[in-house]
Amino acid sequence: MSWSEQPIHFVDFEGSLGSGILEFGAVTLQRGEVTAARTRLCRPTGRIRSEDTAVHGLDQTTLHAAAPFAEEFDYFAGLRATGPLAAHFAGAENSLIKSVWPYGRAAPDFARPGAGSQEWGPWIDTGALYRQFYPQFLGYGLSELIAAGGLHAELEALAGRHCPEDRRRYHAALYDALAGAVLLRSLAREPGLAQLTVPQLLAFSTLDGGKRDALQQGSLF
Repeated sequence: MSWSEQPIHFVDFEGSLGSGILEFGAVTLQRGEVTAARTRLCRPTGRIRSEDTAVHGLDQTTLHAAAPFAEEFDYFAGLRATGPLAAHFAGAENSLIKSVWPYGRAAPDFARPGAGSQEWGPWIDTGALYRQFYPQFLGYGLSELIAAGGLHAELEALAGRHCPEDRRRYHAALYDALAGAVLLRSLAREPGLAQLTVPQLLAFSTLDGGKRDALQQGSLF
């Protein structure tokens, strides 16, 4: 089965290990369509640095009445039960979610069909995928890849439908999650890449050759 048939949940967090997760965005992508999207602000668990506020626009005053991110375990565990999580350079998202909940619930191991896992990963990582599939690009940040792929209008249309009006920009969690989802579904338009299975896409999502070999299932093409 092609990976595009599988629900994939693209996640983005704003925040840090010091401040905690301040905002999340989650987008479900299946068969090239965004089938669900959710976001909210979260109460900080530590100090928000002024230099971080300058990037994501979130501060103590804005967030003091928000519910903490820790209340969202059932939601994220539910996502992980139905499909792999995805992020753009997923190390940050993996570290942040594990700082709150080291493990999820028992869920399918999408890298090894038939096996189970309580890990949040392995993650589908668009940063790693684009570095391998498009080595000619000059930069691999979200905004750089959206521009290089001519995907800005597509992203803006989705943001207009799903994002809060004041958070339709990069470094807003749902906008960034949508940008990642747009990059992911753009890969499904490439015939050779569209034929990959979920385990193969997960294997390509690590830049570590040893880990990639361990995840690899069967031939890549």
